[in-house]
Amino acid sequence: MGAAVVRAFLEDGLKVFALDVKPPAQGEGVVCDITDPAAVERTAKRIGEVDILVNNAGILSNNKSEATSPEEWRRVLSVNLDGAFYMARAFIPGMKKRRWGRIVNTCSLAAKTGGLTAGTAYSVSKGALTSLTFSLARELASFGVTANGISPAYVKTPMITEQLSEAQRQALLKDIPVGRFCEPEEFAHVVRFLASPLAGFITGEVIDLNGGLLMD
Repeated sequence: MGAAVVRAFLEDGLKVFALDVKPPAQGEGVVCDITDPAAVERTAKRIGEVDILVNNAGILSNNKSEATSPEEWRRVLSVNLDGAFYMARAFIPGMKKRRWGRIVNTCSLAAKTGGLTAGTAYSVSKGALTSLTFSLARELASFGVTANGISPAYVKTPMITEQLSEAQRQALLKDIPVGRFCEPEEFAHVVRFLASPLAGFITGEVIDLNGGLLMD
C-alpha cells in the first residue's frame, strides 16, 4: 500500500520521502523507527517541512484478548498508533506555519467491527487512530490543514497473502459483495484525492474502502 502511494505521488511530480524500518525501494528512502519519538524528531529535522503526511505503517495481530501478551499489545499500539502521533506531531508545525497541509491516516474496518479476522490489539489500535484523526482534524482545521483517514478492508498485501490461510481468504471473499480483495492502487487513488487541493473542504472524514463489506 505504501509503495502504491509512493508510485502515485511520483507520477504526480511530488518529491517523496518514504520512511521504513528498512531501506524503502522507491522515492527517497529514509530509515526510521517511527515508534521511537527521538528517531522521528531526528528524521523530521533531516527532511524538513512537508506538505503531505501519509501514516501507513502498521502491523497485524490476530490474537484475541486472552492470547495477547502485554508485549504484543504494546508493540502493536506503538507501531499503529504511537508512530502516527509522533509523525504528525513532528510535521504539524510546518503545515500550520504555511497554513496548508494534508494528513492521511490508514485506519481499518476493524475499528468498526471489532476485528473480523484481526485481533484485539490491532482493532483497538485502529479505533484509536480513527479518534486521533478526528482530534487532529478539529485542532488543525483553522490552519488550512486537513486530517482524514481511509478504512480499508482486505487489501492485497502480505497481511492477506501471507498472514491469512487460504480457507480464511475464501471465507472472506464470500462476504465481500464485489467478490475480490482491494488492490493497493485503489487505496493509493483515495490517498491521492485526499491529498489534493480538491479535497480541501473534507476533514475529519474516514473513507470506507471495503467493497461493500460494511455499509453504514
